[in-house]
Amino acid sequence: MEIKINPPRKNRGRLLIIFIVLLALGGFCGTRFASSQYLPVDAGNKTPVDVFIPAESSARQVAAILEEQQLIRSQRAFLSYCSKEKLDVQLKPGHYSFNRSLSLAQIAHSIADGQVVKTKVTVPEGYTVKEIGAMLMEKGVCTEESWQEAIKADYPYEFLKAVPAGNEYRLEGFLFPDTYYIEENTSSREIVDMMLKNFAAIWDREFADQAQTENMKVYDTIIVASLIEEEAMHDDERATISGVIKNRLRDGMYLQLCPTVLYCLDQKKAELTNADLEIDSPYNTYRNPGLPPGPIASPGKASIAAALNPEEHSYYFYVSKGDGSHYFSRTYEEHLQAMARYIK
Repeated sequence: MEIKINPPRKNRGRLLIIFIVLLALGGFCGTRFASSQYLPVDAGNKTPVDVFIPAESSARQVAAILEEQQLIRSQRAFLSYCSKEKLDVQLKPGHYSFNRSLSLAQIAHSIADGQVVKTKVTVPEGYTVKEIGAMLMEKGVCTEESWQEAIKADYPYEFLKAVPAGNEYRLEGFLFPDTYYIEENTSSREIVDMMLKNFAAIWDREFADQAQTENMKVYDTIIVASLIEEEAMHDDERATISGVIKNRLRDGMYLQLCPTVLYCLDQKKAELTNADLEIDSPYNTYRNPGLPPGPIASPGKASIAAALNPEEHSYYFYVSKGDGSHYFSRTYEEHLQAMARYIK
């Protein structure tokens, strides 16, 4: 006779519970380990690490580069995360700057979004094309040769059609002063186009309608605005100076503005000599009536607004007080008295 002895049900239940607990514990540990692979390699280390991802790099190649630079804990974890978030086909080449305090997810999304290293360039109001080029060269984003080629190239903007043929700096006044973020390997022509596109957008959005209402052409507006930009140091005087320019033009007077002479001289001087005022140039407003043939600098929004909104007054002259502000006069006699008072 064969006798079968079955283990008590109580023992089988206990074994099942132990198995479930071990399974859960293993799953918990596995999940915790997997999650730890997404954490920063060194949360307290913010030292920049340059990463160069070549064009057409696969997700696996990107993962290998990041692990080699000790920016991620695991290639497998990076690939798993990118696959889950559908980033593996979005990873973009370029020069990146990371640090080891960033999580795997932060790094992955930065690469997928193409957040490459960019050079911050701020173009101040009143800079000329030459000064803008010199600043870009100093920052290493272009060369003299590439800049010269870029400013002589043709660009498809309507406002440039009014620039007289043969103008050496035909883009003067239109490289809009602003802060730009320039990626590596951006060409000089692309940089110029970026600034022109910015000008076009701001003009169309903020000034085009009023200019049309005032029957002011964009080119003449920017010429006047550039004069205001170079003359005014205080915002509350821009419209007043614009009014002086309007009055003198209306009455056929020479503008006699020193910044136009400095533009002819192509240098910065604290004082102009009588010989300077006689320089033979169409930009010399001491010798030529009307506006100069082109802008003399890149005006900002405030000066463009002032050019379109000159203050109504009877001033024809002004002289610097030496503190950045001006004394405005209605008559030449009053102007001479102001000069005697403020010019030592």
